[in-house]
Amino acid sequence: MVHDPHLNKISRRTALALPLGLAASSSPIFNSLAKADQPVRGGTMVMIVQPEPSTLAHYAVTAGNIPPIATQIYEGLVTYDWDQNPQPNLATSWETAPDGKSITFKLREGVVFHNGKPFTSADVQFSFMEILKKYHPFAPLLLAELTGVDTPDEKTAVLLLANPAPYLMKALAGRDLPIMCKSVFEGTQILQNPSANKPIGTGPFKFGQWDRGQFVRLDRNEKYWKPGLPYLDHVIARFIPDAATRSAALETGEAHFAGYSAVNYADLARMKTNPILDTTMKGYEMTPALSVLELNAKHPPLDKKEVRQAIAYAIDRKVILRDVMYGYGKPATGPLSSLFETVGFYTDDVRKYDVPDRLEIANKLLDGAGLPRGANGMRFGMHLEVNSFGEQWLRQAEYLKQALAIVGIDLTLRSEDTATWLRRVYTDYDYDINEPFLSQGVDPVYGLNKQYLTSQIRKGVTFVNDSFYANPEFDSILNEAMRELNHDKRAVLYKKAQQILAEDCPLVWLIDVQYVSVFNRKLHDHTTGPLGTQQAFERAWLET
Repeated sequence: MVHDPHLNKISRRTALALPLGLAASSSPIFNSLAKADQPVRGGTMVMIVQPEPSTLAHYAVTAGNIPPIATQIYEGLVTYDWDQNPQPNLATSWETAPDGKSITFKLREGVVFHNGKPFTSADVQFSFMEILKKYHPFAPLLLAELTGVDTPDEKTAVLLLANPAPYLMKALAGRDLPIMCKSVFEGTQILQNPSANKPIGTGPFKFGQWDRGQFVRLDRNEKYWKPGLPYLDHVIARFIPDAATRSAALETGEAHFAGYSAVNYADLARMKTNPILDTTMKGYEMTPALSVLELNAKHPPLDKKEVRQAIAYAIDRKVILRDVMYGYGKPATGPLSSLFETVGFYTDDVRKYDVPDRLEIANKLLDGAGLPRGANGMRFGMHLEVNSFGEQWLRQAEYLKQALAIVGIDLTLRSEDTATWLRRVYTDYDYDINEPFLSQGVDPVYGLNKQYLTSQIRKGVTFVNDSFYANPEFDSILNEAMRELNHDKRAVLYKKAQQILAEDCPLVWLIDVQYVSVFNRKLHDHTTGPLGTQQAFERAWLET
């Protein structure tokens, strides 16, 4: 075991009371390279992951706190450049058939798994057909068209598709569809395999140790296939439940990196004044997300469209952006992130909920739904499940309670640990309103299909259709769009889909989330692509 001084320092630290701050703009990510531009080998990078994952088996669980650790270990067939174009990784090249029904990958020579087994096409076939296709929560979407994987030789793998899947090349990084070692899993119960929490991959770092409640230690892979990489000896993922302690660990130099807004937005302005720290909003280009309210349509009166619309009208998104997100992000207009505007899939030509007379509209809708105010001014009461991924979500919940009370909806806030929260919402369906933030991926197939298709009402699967939205016309549009090879035709279909959803209002869309990373200026090359901390720190190095 490696005894790293950072571990004891952080674990001994007590919570600190920190003042609120104002939003700060991101400064250039590589500005500290002016001090030192030659990578230094060695050292231990400490990153903060919040909250602690329940598992590292991200081929079976898709919570966003798993990939920052798991993608150091597992790799995919491709990676992506800053323009989100696929680049060689475990595959050196690929060719899509003219009819779009197969993709042939040439695999890299000389790659070995952490257990010493050589990487071959058999691992690709087993990973896709026996693990990902069967157990990945998004397999019914990402791999819906996959019918088989041919292996004509050890270094060729051919994905066979029933229909074209134009989105698939956007989902082949280790973050979404990792490649596992066949010999580790074959003949075992996949979900009970001990490598779930002691993973074995081909990546730049090997699993070292998991001290529950404290940290995961990853060690340098001396046999990594990229010559000379990685530079770091170790990556430590620290779990620090208290927000003030997380901030303090960065401010004192005890931790080097915190992504996915593990640091409260309220602390960012103060951190910008700390000479050892900097921030960036780079590295989230392929992980757009929306802050939303999921509404359980099985719980009256949320089964009425007018009630769901009234809730959407009652909320002032600008208040959330100002007081909860501290200016990071923008008000959401509908079910698709505005980042998709650059590829022509996003539209704001939908029913608008942020309008000057929104409260008047909300009250009329609730009156019309037969929900008069009682003697106490309230029409009905409901529970709101508070997102467990950070204190800002509690702040948002507190605002939502105030906002909905104005139109006569009495919210009771319920906060629980992550496992209990997810089980209550996605397995037991014992909730009224839930406030997650939902990843949209790099294609609408990822964001829209999993959340709104009737087929994605899947009990026990997290972050899918738990609002019980079912619309045959909408299903038909999305199913057509996911197979359409013509980009302009896909865009038309997705714009129509957004208009239908905005009208039906199965969810309430709040904020286009802008994640922020905080890093120590001595840490270089930590964010080298559009997946940010959901790809390996293979080039990261610490200035001495």
